[in-house]
Amino acid sequence: MKHYGIIGNPLGHSYSEGYFTNMFSHEGIDAEYTPYPIQHIDEVTTLLQRLDGFNVTYPYKQSILPYLSDIDPIAQIIGAVNVVHQGKGYNTDWIGFRDSLRPLLTPHDTHALLLGTGGVSRAIQYALKDLSISYTLVSRTPLEANSIGYDQLNEQVIRQHPVIINCTPLGMSPYDQQLPNIPYQYLCEDHLLYDCIYNPAMTLFLQQGQVHGCRIKNGLDMLHLQADQAWNIWNIN
Repeated sequence: MKHYGIIGNPLGHSYSEGYFTNMFSHEGIDAEYTPYPIQHIDEVTTLLQRLDGFNVTYPYKQSILPYLSDIDPIAQIIGAVNVVHQGKGYNTDWIGFRDSLRPLLTPHDTHALLLGTGGVSRAIQYALKDLSISYTLVSRTPLEANSIGYDQLNEQVIRQHPVIINCTPLGMSPYDQQLPNIPYQYLCEDHLLYDCIYNPAMTLFLQQGQVHGCRIKNGLDMLHLQADQAWNIWNIN
């Protein structure tokens, strides 16, 4: 039997166990998929020896890098890993995001606001570059050249960025009653709100988008598309 899993904390929201378990059953593969809600990234050392492959989710996509024996060039550029196979790290988040966003884009969707600067945000930055969409990072502690603070978000900034992407954990358990602090009153039907969270399917962030007539999209398709890429990396048979 082969052994796969996912590391992160918390993991109660994750659909990955059910998704891959169903894949194993459908393909008749003798393998198991187990969630590992580890408390500290140091615990991954044992899992690297035990597992054939695993997924990485919040908050370890960046902190896992020093523990890996090798890193795929794209994951190295992104600076975050969400898939590991035999000690090597990969990033499939950017493909999942790109391919789930692309069908929704209109010609005026040329500028994006990225809420958050963690591992998911880094993958999305890479995808937006691939799509030729410029972006501005929004952070509680803006340090990078193209980043601003939440207190700098005004009507002009919101209007100038028709695509707004939530890369923060706000909206996901245990933060499911929270949402990013942006001026939602300036949203309109020209905006596209994308939430990388998929559980719950309708976060408070997306609810605000719906109220203001925006196009909205959660992260479920991103999850499935990146998972399919992980499956290919693992080359399970």
